[in-house]
Amino acid sequence: MKLRIEQKKLLENLNYVIRGVSSKNLIPILNCIKFELTNEGLYLLSTDNDIAIKTFIPSTEIESIDEKGELVVSGRYMYEIVRKLPSGIINLEEITSDVLDISTDNTSFKLNCNLVSDFPDIDLTLSDNPILLEQKSFKNIINQTAFAASLQENRPVLTGINLKIEDGTLTATATDSYRVAQKKIKIDTNTDNINIVIPVRNINELIKMLNFEEDNVELHIFENKVIFKFNNIIMMSSLINGVFPNVAQWIPNDFSLSIKVSLNELYDAIDRASLLTSEAEKNTIKLEIKDNIGVILSNIPEIGNVKEQIHILNEVNDEFVIAFSSKYMMDAIRTFNSEFVTLSFNSEVQPIIIRNPEDENLTQLIVPIKIY
Repeated sequence: MKLRIEQKKLLENLNYVIRGVSSKNLIPILNCIKFELTNEGLYLLSTDNDIAIKTFIPSTEIESIDEKGELVVSGRYMYEIVRKLPSGIINLEEITSDVLDISTDNTSFKLNCNLVSDFPDIDLTLSDNPILLEQKSFKNIINQTAFAASLQENRPVLTGINLKIEDGTLTATATDSYRVAQKKIKIDTNTDNINIVIPVRNINELIKMLNFEEDNVELHIFENKVIFKFNNIIMMSSLINGVFPNVAQWIPNDFSLSIKVSLNELYDAIDRASLLTSEAEKNTIKLEIKDNIGVILSNIPEIGNVKEQIHILNEVNDEFVIAFSSKYMMDAIRTFNSEFVTLSFNSEVQPIIIRNPEDENLTQLIVPIKIY
């Protein structure tokens, strides 16, 4: 293999495939990147057997292709070498069957190669009927939900995000059983109903590569994997086996009390009140509603306490008290792009539902904290 290529162009693609290289993997070949040079261009591929990322640089964006071929090299070393080389043309040449020369006018690295035959054979064949979503829209959906997934591996299905398609509606849901984040959007598709769970770790790597563009991302869904295709990039993720909870039964349709408040005012008040909370006490703060005023309270007995007032914008005649995690509430509020939010309640021990009063397609649910 022998070619000349702009450092910036090669680094741009290495920035994608390096996400498929796991620094914790004990299998050496899975710490590598595969290069395949053809007349059409240069393919880069990485995998840790849970995800795989493949990029393509067309020949029109390569300075010269002198000798076709393929090789496998350490991903981290290759990435760091190219990242630290100056901008300009880089020469890549396989000088023997097990050594790659990476050089510029003033610098030359020799990097040992691994056996191409040892690199996993990854099937990235695409389906005939992909689901098409705008990159911008898909990125927003994930950002508004994925944060609520569990970090605990004892219930693997909760470490994923559930994507469900029924009757032209895509529903994305994540939960750690103490909170739920759910977003629904209408999509134009003639696909069969879909119900899959994608590891949040993988989906977070995907959205780092997506741009806020009108271009589409293709979803190719198979029995045990999903393949995403966008621009000149293909990413494969494994799926989580298991039944995702039916969170619809957790979300009430009727409420005994709802308050409409300014999103920024509520967030800032909780942010300040959270200064006097502790992780040991689950960052607990209390909301008291009386005489059309909301009061947020928190305290650490040995340090002090805080009291914040917020304005309730609708008429409320009831008195109500509920406690919840300030962290969970701030995480939820951050997902809304609106001037106001509504908080709806049924009792001090039943879930709090947060929504945009003008668009109920995004729902955030928080389980309250019992106080005695």
